[in-house]
Amino acid sequence: MATGFFITGTDTDVGKTWATVALLRGFSRQGIKAAGFKPVAAGCFWQAGRLVNQDALLIQEHAGVYLDYAYVNPYAFEAPLSPHIACGDVIVNLDTIQAAFNTLKQAADCVLVEGAGGWLSPLSRELVNADLARLLALPVIVAVGMRLGCINHARLTVQAIRLAGLTCAGWVAVEIVPDLVGFEETLEYLQKSLEAPLLGVLPHLPAADFDLLAGCITVQL
Repeated sequence: MATGFFITGTDTDVGKTWATVALLRGFSRQGIKAAGFKPVAAGCFWQAGRLVNQDALLIQEHAGVYLDYAYVNPYAFEAPLSPHIACGDVIVNLDTIQAAFNTLKQAADCVLVEGAGGWLSPLSRELVNADLARLLALPVIVAVGMRLGCINHARLTVQAIRLAGLTCAGWVAVEIVPDLVGFEETLEYLQKSLEAPLLGVLPHLPAADFDLLAGCITVQL
């Protein structure tokens, strides 16, 4: 059984969190205890005396095993900016992230790690998502935000994952634009050109329906 997956995106706001939660719910349906992990998050707010992130809270809520928020999101920054700016003087330490990941791994059958932004987006002033993915050595799932320009973004992302020496386990098409002109043609082109399987299509929804979305992705551990 795979230890887990690293979830990256073709950009920011392309549906990584919805894909992560859908996978968590899907694994739970299969009787697999899956934990969610959002190592670095910006755009956080204060709750019960600590900074928390809405996406990380969703991941914590829908995981198959309950874990304290500190393990789900070790680095939470308040400013809604790229982490390399939002972190201020805080140093994002890979050892700290690795320790939290090890705790999650011991508590669950698999861990879904959601990155911040795209594959080469920064996690701090020194690190990018690719550095973290290489450290954890997990197969990668790409959330492709379906819009004009996504073909280039998707192909470059999958290529970069392979050049990093990691496996792309597949990709998820996310309908971030309602009624996108040429959606089916773009989906077909990506299926032919990406050297990774299509794992599912997440439809555009006015509000999250994670039970519905869980049935839209199929991933084998």
